[in-house]
Amino acid sequence: MSTPIWKKSATLEQIAGRAGNTAISLLGIEITEIGPDFLRATMPVDHRHVQPWRVLHGGISVALSETLGSMACYLAVPEGFHCVGIEINANHIAAVPEGQGVTAECRPFHLGRSTQVWQTEIRRADGRLACVSRITCAVLPD
Repeated sequence: MSTPIWKKSATLEQIAGRAGNTAISLLGIEITEIGPDFLRATMPVDHRHVQPWRVLHGGISVALSETLGSMACYLAVPEGFHCVGIEINANHIAAVPEGQGVTAECRPFHLGRSTQVWQTEIRRADGRLACVSRITCAVLPD
């Protein structure tokens, strides 16, 4: 079993409370699990999330990835520090039709004192990988 990496504690309810009236709530992103070394979330794919061809917009996948990576980074640094995203990339592998939902799981790639790298896999309802994205965050003192 993995050793927990979190330096700050947060409950799903606390995370949901902070997400109110933000892009997170606007997009319907819901953090569903805080594991020992990962965050998991769900998001519907409806009219808010699609491009004109009625499939998940790649930019929305990136927003989901940035949400999880930034949140995970924040939880993985000690009190007195915060994180800011400095680079993100995404590979879009399979389309997600409107009406389906996605599940995303974010895990650390690198946990340094000044930078962290987090990878998110976004999967369709059938389990097929739709997108893989990596975010680099700078760790800064408050």
